[in-house]
Amino acid sequence: MPHIFINTNRSLGTIDPNIYGQFSEHLGRCIYQGLYVGESAEIPNINGMRCDVIKALKALHIPVLRWPGGCFADTYHWRDGIGPQAQRKTIVNTNWGGVSEDNSFGTHEFMELTRQLGCEAYFSGNVGSGTVQEFSDWVEYCNMGGVSPMASLRRENGREAPFNVKYWGIGNEAWGCGGNMRAEYYADLCRQYSTYLRSYSPDHKIYKIASGANVDDYHWTRTVLERAGHVIDAVSLHYYTLPHQDWQHKGSATEFTESEYYTTLHKTLRMEELVENHSRIIRQFAGGRKIGLAVDEWGTWYDVEPGTNPGFLYQQNTMRDAFVAALSLNVFHKYTDRIKMANIAQIANVLQSMILTKEDKMVLTPSYYVFQMYNVHQDATYLPAEVQCEHKMVRAQMGRDGEQRDLPMLAATASKAKDGAVHISLSNVDLKESNEVTVDLAGLELKTVTGQMLTVKDIADKNTFEQPDAVKPVAFKGAKLSKGKLVVKMPPMSIVALELK
Repeated sequence: MPHIFINTNRSLGTIDPNIYGQFSEHLGRCIYQGLYVGESAEIPNINGMRCDVIKALKALHIPVLRWPGGCFADTYHWRDGIGPQAQRKTIVNTNWGGVSEDNSFGTHEFMELTRQLGCEAYFSGNVGSGTVQEFSDWVEYCNMGGVSPMASLRRENGREAPFNVKYWGIGNEAWGCGGNMRAEYYADLCRQYSTYLRSYSPDHKIYKIASGANVDDYHWTRTVLERAGHVIDAVSLHYYTLPHQDWQHKGSATEFTESEYYTTLHKTLRMEELVENHSRIIRQFAGGRKIGLAVDEWGTWYDVEPGTNPGFLYQQNTMRDAFVAALSLNVFHKYTDRIKMANIAQIANVLQSMILTKEDKMVLTPSYYVFQMYNVHQDATYLPAEVQCEHKMVRAQMGRDGEQRDLPMLAATASKAKDGAVHISLSNVDLKESNEVTVDLAGLELKTVTGQMLTVKDIADKNTFEQPDAVKPVAFKGAKLSKGKLVVKMPPMSIVALELK
């Protein structure tokens, strides 16, 4: 019988809410049509933002939102997106589909979006094709409260008070679409740019995030930290879960075999190895400074849906993706002392999105519901969970083809809220077998348990515009509490969120 021991006497600290961050790029229909339709649209909106989408996203308690990219960030010139919309330049999105954009969504619109969502803004600045002066001016434009050229320009555009944007990314994927740079070259640029990114108020210190590694490029992390660690607050990490290694044939989002399903989950769990190894390097070169890790792009990446623009990265979202989200968040909880932010890619209509839109219709994905069920862990005390369960040997499809790896059939994470409630999130990833799980809660005097469950009849089940509620949480009655132990009866392919008081 699977057994979980919750260590109530040891904690690694508070779960940083920022690991529940989201990512919005000028890519496909993420910004335009997904989040923003403009004030003149027939779709109900407030200041151009879709009312239905905003309402749904607010339920996730999003802490921070990254913008404008992604690869788009290092082609974006922020001055093109300010001032009267009718006078803004039309640009071509050369990274994603070659489509034209009218720049009607810029700095002020993004800050309005974060205002409506009640979250912090995270700007990725243009290092690849921009200048130090341009980036420095953007920070001044957003954050200078006194008299200065950029503060005056902001006021001319209708905003008196500074936006006080805290999080600033010094470029994006500098090793790739952000400039194809060598680590040594980027590290020097990072030092230069950081010098001119200033905090304009002692009450609003900015937080500088260096463009970090792709997957297991430890040389990149080591070089950036060794040469520029003293001028940054965090370094990023990007890791996407692909069923197959071939980027030209990543696999379908909705049609996959049992083997591909288990392989996907196993590759998801590689996140822990990457976090551990990159964190070790950070500690080695931090010199006593608290430098964080920002996993500011993560999630699944499949082949685009048939018949859609290949540059729009539009993919469906099944129960498989829900498990990827849950397992990844479990890892982020475990390393909450090291991971200071994480941003799933992306918030709407792109990759592992929370929301899909089609004209005036909206669909919530299985991944959305995981974030909704998990948000109780934000800002709670992390409680380590030791899991003993059945394992399956799966084909790894990384390294040597055909290599076999071990995959646990059960995953868990737990936390204690400020009001004393204990939250336990469990995932039974087994496609066929149910699990009766015993949870040891020694040291905790709890009397009641309530819960929600996300489950399906088929692992490829998804929500569509024709059937928007095919996958959604239901009340869970399969948990019983007795004498410091919790017994949970979980069906196959299920995610259960429990609250104990």
